[in-house]
Amino acid sequence: MTCKRGADELAKLLQGNKNFMAGTPTAKNMCLQTLQSLALYQEPYACVLSCSDSRVVPEIIFDCGIGELFVVRVAGIAVGPNVKESIEYAVKKLHVPLLILLGHDDCGVMKYASEQYPALPGQFESILKCVYPVIDGAGKFDCNNQFARKHTQWVEDFLLKNSSIIRAAVETEQLTIAKCHFNHHTGEVEVLK
Repeated sequence: MTCKRGADELAKLLQGNKNFMAGTPTAKNMCLQTLQSLALYQEPYACVLSCSDSRVVPEIIFDCGIGELFVVRVAGIAVGPNVKESIEYAVKKLHVPLLILLGHDDCGVMKYASEQYPALPGQFESILKCVYPVIDGAGKFDCNNQFARKHTQWVEDFLLKNSSIIRAAVETEQLTIAKCHFNHHTGEVEVLK
């Protein structure tokens, strides 16, 4: 969901991703002096819900420094109460105009869910309960990267249905939600339709 508010921030992050892919990062605010200047407040311009995967580091792949992003990381971008409320905090209290939902290639959660479905094996149940609805709605996927893309869409739908804060911000054009997918081979962040 795109509105005017958040469009400039999304363009800035996508340009930062091009810098990352080209090996020409430009972020300058990655020093103690920047941290000290933000010691008593923060003003991030985007919230990123990202997987905990060690290869997916939003500040690096978007060429950002300290204070630019409010990052929420959880395996498989699985949305539980704490994750939803963290995003709501960024929207309501920090007034971020952009929320990026960042799935990625080779997601271990998607692999595990594909292998376990429909069982709840007693481990990672809260994560699986967040991922299984995608399989329930679309059936098994031949490719886990395709599964991850569908899951990113499901996360957006879930947040809009279950968060009055996020839904109201989108409806009043105070927030843009960008569904994105990170490719490990190219380093590119693709905006999903």
